[in-house]
Amino acid sequence: MSSPPPSPPLFRQRNFAALWWGQLVSLLGERVTYIALVGLLSQHTHGFRDPGSSWLLSVLANVMLAPVLLFAPFAGTWVDRWNLKRVVVVSDLLRAGLVVLIPVSYLVSGQVFPMFVLLFLLFTSGVFFLPAKSAITPEIVPSSQLLAANTWLSTAGIAAAAVGSLAGGWMIDRWGWTWAFYLNGATYLVSVVALWSIRYPARPRAARLVAPTLSGYLQEVRKGWKAVRASAPVGLALTTLGAVWLGGGFLHVAGNLHIQRVASAPGMGRLGVLLAVMGIGSASSAGWLNTRGRNLSRPRVLACTLLLAGAGLLMFALSTRFVMLAIAAFLIGLAAAPALMVTETLLQEATAPGLRGRVFSARDFLMRSVLLVGVGLAGGITRALGAQPALLLCAALVSGFGVFVWARRLPEPAGVTRVERTPR
Repeated sequence: MSSPPPSPPLFRQRNFAALWWGQLVSLLGERVTYIALVGLLSQHTHGFRDPGSSWLLSVLANVMLAPVLLFAPFAGTWVDRWNLKRVVVVSDLLRAGLVVLIPVSYLVSGQVFPMFVLLFLLFTSGVFFLPAKSAITPEIVPSSQLLAANTWLSTAGIAAAAVGSLAGGWMIDRWGWTWAFYLNGATYLVSVVALWSIRYPARPRAARLVAPTLSGYLQEVRKGWKAVRASAPVGLALTTLGAVWLGGGFLHVAGNLHIQRVASAPGMGRLGVLLAVMGIGSASSAGWLNTRGRNLSRPRVLACTLLLAGAGLLMFALSTRFVMLAIAAFLIGLAAAPALMVTETLLQEATAPGLRGRVFSARDFLMRSVLLVGVGLAGGITRALGAQPALLLCAALVSGFGVFVWARRLPEPAGVTRVERTPR
């Protein structure tokens, strides 16, 4: 009996290529927009010199988090019912319209409140887009290429972070932040066209689910959360991701303030350079993961990434020279990519297709909850003690999670125990 022919390379597969290029372009716009948001708040608070600067940065993070905390526990059930391609297309179309209204609202009112309202709606659209994107990937990519697909999708984010941060920071310092939002609107439209071109054989999802009554809906929600609690690979992935998102919350508040206060020439350019260096570190570890790292145990890879991230955060907190901040950013980026790629693959492999929307929505809810805790802790500690003590605590917490993951020796799923069992 002859074996089935090997799958073509990922970029020769129309569906994956469309997904990847759409994500690359839209993530590029999102990265520029993040720097533009920080630049907008910097202008509003006179270069973060106003007393409420750290509070506004905390509000920015909370507004981005609130839609996930409010809607993600329930959105996954609808994502599992709907056509996944339609979900990602409509979500990006809505985001294209909302993001271009942000500069208009601020320029007309001179206040940040309308901007925060639009940002809330923007991230509400993302509540549906993100689990649908994660759920559709294993349905359009052969299982033997799933890790490679996630690596390439993460690489798109890395490339977007590096190019968008470097170019965006430089351009915003020279031409202002307004144009960045219009650019992001255009990139979302490019993503809409790319996603629409995917040939997606939609599964008959609704037939497998309980009728859409309130009790049936809540039953499906509970089923998704039960799947999260019952799976050891899912628990391993969420533990690691929790540490990563906690560190992100501290960096959003204390990290931004630390950069601006120790820099000899404050501005968005230095933030862009550091984010680009972080992207270079992530690109380096992504290449390693698909070569030499494929022969290592996944739990060990995840534990080591957290310990490396803790070391990078410690160096970042103690640094006052820009070159040392850049080295620290490289180490943090080096640790981030394997954590994100391996955990995404673990969640996809450990979850049945009809549950993926709920599991990934649960992931988004839990991770944003952790980010909210990190932002709150960082904001309080920064106001009371300064940015450096907050970053030192963050380094200790992330390192502690690394030790915890290593010591627990969590079991790995049969058939995918090591990274190399998912071929490139």
